[in-house]
Amino acid sequence: MAYVPHGRETEAQMLASLGIGAVEDLFAPVPEELRRERLELPEALAEPALARHLAELARANRSDGLSFLGAGGYDHFIPAAVKHLAGQSQFYSAYTPYQPEVSQGTLAVIFEFQSYVAALTGMEVANASMYDGATAAAEAALMCLRLRKDRARVLMAPNLHPEYRRVVETYLSNIPGVEAATLPCCAPYEPGGTVDLNRLAGSLGDAACFVMQYPNFFGLVETRLAEIADVAHGEGALLVVAVAEPMALAVLTPPGKFGADVVVGEGQSFGMAPSFGGPGVGFFATRHEFLRQMPGRLIGKTKDAEGKPGYVLTLQTREQHIRREKATSNICTNHALCATTFTIYLSVVGRTGLVNLARQNVQNAAYAQYQTTALAGYKMVFEEPVFNEFVLHCPMGADDVRAACLQNGVDPGLPLGRFYPEYDDCLLVAVTEKKTKADVDRLCEALALA
Repeated sequence: MAYVPHGRETEAQMLASLGIGAVEDLFAPVPEELRRERLELPEALAEPALARHLAELARANRSDGLSFLGAGGYDHFIPAAVKHLAGQSQFYSAYTPYQPEVSQGTLAVIFEFQSYVAALTGMEVANASMYDGATAAAEAALMCLRLRKDRARVLMAPNLHPEYRRVVETYLSNIPGVEAATLPCCAPYEPGGTVDLNRLAGSLGDAACFVMQYPNFFGLVETRLAEIADVAHGEGALLVVAVAEPMALAVLTPPGKFGADVVVGEGQSFGMAPSFGGPGVGFFATRHEFLRQMPGRLIGKTKDAEGKPGYVLTLQTREQHIRREKATSNICTNHALCATTFTIYLSVVGRTGLVNLARQNVQNAAYAQYQTTALAGYKMVFEEPVFNEFVLHCPMGADDVRAACLQNGVDPGLPLGRFYPEYDDCLLVAVTEKKTKADVDRLCEALALA
C-alpha cells in the first residue's frame, strides 16, 4: 500500500478540529529557548574518521575512578555468563515481544522473571516488567486510584527516592482533581530518617495509597513496615512499597510479608551495569485480587493438547489490545532484554549466592561506616540499620568534599543537598560487594584530604 502524506487541506481540517491555527501551536508548551528551527550539524564524516571521533568522545567519559555513588543505581559484579547468555541472537533484539504468538522460549524466560519477582517481593503475582523503578511507582499510584475510586490523592514518603516522587507527580499532574503530596519530612538531623508513624497517622483519610521505599533513599531499613501497613489500611489506603536496591531483598523480609498491597522497584542491580543512568528494568507485583487492574502484561503457564508444559500471553491490558476505557496503562514495552538479563543473573547466582552477595554488601557498608566515622569531622546522621548505603555528615559542604575527592580519583557519593537542602553537608555513600578493604581505605584517605 502506498504511503500518502497529508495534504494542506487535510492538515487544515485536523488543525481546525484541534482548535489551533498552525502546526507550530502544538509545540507551545515547549519553552522557546529549547526550540530550534533546524539542527546545526557538522558535515558528514567518512566511516574511519567517524569511528575515531566516537572513540574520542568515549574517552571523555571517565570510568577509571573509584566511585561510591548509589542512590538508585548500583555497581554490582556481573558474572561473564550473564552477558554471554543475554547476548545470544534469539534474545538480543531491538524488538519487544508482546503479541500472543511470541515464541515459547521468550515466554518461558518472562514467566521465570515474574516468578523471581514474586518470590523476592513476597507477593502473589508479578507482571512481565516495566520501564524502570520510577515509572513502575507511578503506575502503582494510578492502579491504586482505580482501586480506590472515591479517593483522589497519592501520599508519598519524604524518603522515597526524589526522582521517583517527581515521576509520580508528573504522571498525576494532568489528571483532573488528583493530587500528589509528600508527607512532611523530619527536621534536619532529627533522630529518625525512617517513616514517622505519628506524622503518617491521620494523613491518609483521603489518600488512595501511601508510597514508601524499602530500604529508603537514605539507605535505612524501614523496620516498622508492618505498623505502617496497619496505619495505611486502618485509614482505607493501600500501601505501595518501592525497592530501588533489590539485592537487599535477599536478606530482608519481603514487603509482601508485612502487608504491602503493591511492590514495585528497579531491577538494574541484577545483571545490568549503572551505565551512566540506564537502561534498567522495572518490576511490579501485587495481590491476586488486584490482578485485573495491574498494568502491563502477564505470562501464564499451561499445558498443550499433548499435556506438555507451555506458556501463553495471559493478560494484556493496554489500549492496543482492549477497549480504551478498560485499559490500565499505555505501557508499550516490557524491557524484555533487560528482564531476560535480570532472570539470567538470578539463575546464575542462585538463592545461596544471592544471600552471600547481600551479606557482603552489609559487611562492606559496615566497615565503611566504621572507618569513615573515625575521621575527624565525619559522623553518621542516622542510627537505623542500613543495607549498603548510608548518610555521612561532612565537616564542610558535601559538594566541596566531593570536588576535592574527585581530584584524587575518588567519587565519595551523592551530595544530598541536591535533593534535600537541609542536608547540604551530607553525602549518600554506597558500598557494594565490589568494594574491597583497600577501596574503602582509599575513600577514607580522600575524605581526610578533603
